[in-house]
Amino acid sequence: MSNAAPAIEYGIPAPGFRLPNETRLGSVTLQIADMRRSLAYYERVLGLRAMSQGNGVVILGAHGDHRPLVELRERAGARPVPRRGRLGLYHFAILLPDRASLGRFLAHLEELGAYAGMSDHFVSEAIYLTDPDGLGIEVYADRPRSAWQHHDRQLVMTTVPLDVASVLAAATAQGRPTQAWSGMPPGTVIGHVHLHVGDLESASAFYHVGLGLDKVVWNYPGALFLSAGGYHHHLGTNTWAVGAPAAGPEDARLLEWQVVVPNAEDVAAAERSLTTTKGRVERVGDDALATDPWGTTVRLVRG
Repeated sequence: MSNAAPAIEYGIPAPGFRLPNETRLGSVTLQIADMRRSLAYYERVLGLRAMSQGNGVVILGAHGDHRPLVELRERAGARPVPRRGRLGLYHFAILLPDRASLGRFLAHLEELGAYAGMSDHFVSEAIYLTDPDGLGIEVYADRPRSAWQHHDRQLVMTTVPLDVASVLAAATAQGRPTQAWSGMPPGTVIGHVHLHVGDLESASAFYHVGLGLDKVVWNYPGALFLSAGGYHHHLGTNTWAVGAPAAGPEDARLLEWQVVVPNAEDVAAAERSLTTTKGRVERVGDDALATDPWGTTVRLVRG
C-alpha cells in the first residue's frame, strides 16, 4: 500500500490514514436543470468539449485530452443555487497547465463580455465564474511551488486583486498573442473542490481524520484548506453559508467529486478510515463512496 506520504515543511499531517503523495482529483459530477443551456455555457464560455453524451448525461473534457473533467446530469427543473448559497458546492476549480493559458482564457472572457471575479491567492491566480444554475466555478493557474511561502507551519494564502494586465501579458510575446484561445488545453485538470459546510470541526473529522487529507491552512477566516502531498489545497471547506440548507435531490448541486489514489489498497484503507466518521460509506464495485455530514459525496477511485 502506498499511503506513506512524505514529510512536508508545513501543515498538520492526517493523524491516522494519510492519503498518498500521488493523490490527485478526478472529475466532478453536477446536477443541472437544462442540458442544452448548460452545454452551451460549458462549451462556449469555459471551452470544454463534449466527449460523450446521451440519456441526459454529458461528459466534458479539455481539447486534445482524454481525461473527463466534468459530468453533467440533467434533472429537469432543478432549483438554481440561491444567492446566499447552500451547504455543498462553493466552487469546483479547473487548473490550467500554465499562466499563459490563464491569460488566453481571460482574453477570451473579455471578448465574450462575460462577467468574472478575479483574485490573487499568492499560491495561484484565479478567475471565478457562475454557471447558468448558479454553481460556482474557478479557473486558475498555479505559481511554482518554489514561490509558495509558509509561516508557522501554514501555507501563506490570501485574497488580493488580480494583476489583470500581467496575466494578459503572459499570453503574449513581444506584444503579440502567442496562440489564440481555442478551448481548454491539454493538461487541464480538476485542481480542487471547495465546499460550504456546517462547521469546520466536523469537516476536519471527516476530511482530515477520516479521508486522510493534511491540513495546510487553518487560520483563514471561516475556512479550512486540506491537501495531499503538500499541494496548496485539493479541498477547501468554509462556513460562509452557515444557516443555509444543504443541497437536496431537487437542487442544482455537486453530486460527487473524485479522489484518485494509486491502487486498490489505498481505496480500501481510506474506506476503512472513513467508517470511523459520521459520514456514510459504501463500496460500489472497485470504488468507495463516502458522503459527508452535509450530503456531499466523494468517490475514491484507483488511478
